[in-house]
Amino acid sequence: MTKQHDLDFVDKLGMYKIYDKWPEIAQSAFNSDSEEISFDEIDHIVFAGMGGSGAIGDLFSSILSKSNIHVSTVKGYLLPKTVDKNTLVITTSVSGNTDETLTVLSNAKKLDCNLIAFFSGGKMEEYCKKNHVDYRKLNLIHSPRASFVNFTYSILKTLGSTLPIEKNGVLESIREITNTRNHISSLNLSESNPALTLANWISGVPLIYYPHGLQSSAIRFKASLQENAKTHAIIEDLIESCHNGVVAWERPSIIQPILLRGQDDYIKTKERFEIIKEYFIKNNIEFKEIFSVSGNILTKIINLIYLLDYTSIYYSVLSNIDPSPVNSIEFIKSRTINP
Repeated sequence: MTKQHDLDFVDKLGMYKIYDKWPEIAQSAFNSDSEEISFDEIDHIVFAGMGGSGAIGDLFSSILSKSNIHVSTVKGYLLPKTVDKNTLVITTSVSGNTDETLTVLSNAKKLDCNLIAFFSGGKMEEYCKKNHVDYRKLNLIHSPRASFVNFTYSILKTLGSTLPIEKNGVLESIREITNTRNHISSLNLSESNPALTLANWISGVPLIYYPHGLQSSAIRFKASLQENAKTHAIIEDLIESCHNGVVAWERPSIIQPILLRGQDDYIKTKERFEIIKEYFIKNNIEFKEIFSVSGNILTKIINLIYLLDYTSIYYSVLSNIDPSPVNSIEFIKSRTINP
């Protein structure tokens, strides 16, 4: 198992220390004195962002999936053609310099729609000030991916009267990540730590199965494994995979299945999980199950993300890989021309 010395030696910039503080960061962001902004008659929200910033859009897409608001996520340059006066475009770039998101911001400003930006500075701040766009400037905490809860709960606070998310649900989610920390943080480097246990189990390429409602957790886990542990990972919708992807298990591979499950998944989804488990057991395919906590959809997703992000940090340390540097991303950014 990982020891404290290993964390400090490999995780040179102390990413894990930020994750140990996630509950306080979330609470502080939601309790901030930032002024709320209300947008009326919104029936369509577009979340635009890439990487760690884009994961925020995935989260809100899942949270709002059962509301009357249509949600679009943009991970690229182009806005949906359905953007109109009843649309709220939310651009998120923790760095403030993301080429794709800057392009979306510029294009949205030309349309008859509502618009707000969230960033830590950079070119996005310059653009918003120059073009009179509503914005919130937030702190970058270590890195875009580690800043996830700061930006998420700041958005929940700022747009509280626009987003159909109950305050009690937000507070519940913060209470639960506080409880989750007791089990997964660096203060519990034992076999009872589920994030560390999962990290120790991973040896090949994880294939993360998810039900539709937990898609954002799966996407985030894949990205965290890629960025922190510098390893490949795959995600598949459980139900869809049973019509195609499951056939790939008919030959040996280094792929390792991980099943992400909600406490109250749809009855047919639960049935399908049990069937695929039966198939894995029958064919001697080792797998892991990760269950969400109980609670509202925000609580379930944010806690899964917390556990799985920490898994990726532990896995990077176990692999003797510093989770912070992302040299390949910097290479791409160095050759990208911002608008």
